[in-house]
Amino acid sequence: MRSGFDTIRRRLIEDPMEVLLPVIVFAVTFLLGWIVRRLFLRALKAWNTRTNSRAGHIFYNALHAPTRIWVLILAIHVGLQMSDLPPRFTHEGANILLSLWILSITVMCTRFAGDLVRFYGAQVPGALPVTTLSQNLVQIAVVILGVLILLNHFNVSITPILTALGVGGLAVALALQDTLSNLFGGFYVAIARQIQVGDYIKLNTGEEGYVADIGWRSTLMRALSNNMIIVPNAKLAQAIVTNYSLPEKRTGTSVQVTVGYDCDPDAVEALLTEVLQQSAAEIPEMLKEPAPGVGFDPGFSDYGYSFNLGFQVAEFSDQGRIRNEVRRRVARRLRAENIGFSYPARTVFLRGSGRKNPAKPAPEEPHQ
Repeated sequence: MRSGFDTIRRRLIEDPMEVLLPVIVFAVTFLLGWIVRRLFLRALKAWNTRTNSRAGHIFYNALHAPTRIWVLILAIHVGLQMSDLPPRFTHEGANILLSLWILSITVMCTRFAGDLVRFYGAQVPGALPVTTLSQNLVQIAVVILGVLILLNHFNVSITPILTALGVGGLAVALALQDTLSNLFGGFYVAIARQIQVGDYIKLNTGEEGYVADIGWRSTLMRALSNNMIIVPNAKLAQAIVTNYSLPEKRTGTSVQVTVGYDCDPDAVEALLTEVLQQSAAEIPEMLKEPAPGVGFDPGFSDYGYSFNLGFQVAEFSDQGRIRNEVRRRVARRLRAENIGFSYPARTVFLRGSGRKNPAKPAPEEPHQ
């Protein structure tokens, strides 16, 4: 090694052009590569703006940073090849530059694959749901492929590596039982497709909300109060889950109305039906099909006629707001028709002790 450096130093003293020429070649190559990079990225950006292509934007963002490294690697490689350095130095330099190029390609492909899954994963038939877990799985696969290519370049056999991983895998599995159970629980939830991002679910333990994301360790749920509920994937895989978004998002709900016994039940039923039909036409999230209906159910209550107003809403979270609006409309209409609501009434019977001649206490004897 020392003799190689001595050779380079001696050549620098004897002929400086041996150093200036590679530096000039490096500078010219870097400048030309930078110009080509700018022109290519500018043309790609203009094409994306003209066509509004999301895939083009993803490709542009993935190329923007790595191309700087590629230009630098190309300039260094050309400069080394134009130099009179010993072959051993140029060969080692070329190997290092190729390794850096493979790593930068891997990083670019990792980002590109993650963005593609994020924006287009839901459009691929049979693909995993678009979650943090699915994006990470795709990115890890790209990283593994890049590492294998790099090891193959250096003629490194992966068989000993796989053997070592197999031996140490048992110890790792024992040490990371909870982590691995959450990992495979999330993988099972994503594969089963019974719970997907955007679904409104309720667990048997009481937690409910929209599924925001499925990660490595936990699933994020956004409650209607806009708070985040974090559920470990292992717990979610074992829980009894009610999915209000399957088989479709629309769901049925109802409102109870009770009027007095002095009202005509047929007239009240027709009036309530009219109110429901008008509400379905005016409230966007209240569905017209299937048509809403009024049932004389439960019918005879303790203090009046009871009706059940059934209708469908677009999704589970719309129930409370739409039920509130329907109740307000019903109250206004019944008031306008002079139909009164009945109040709970009870008849209380009071009974005495049942003794006609209760025993009187004996008089006290006078004291002497």
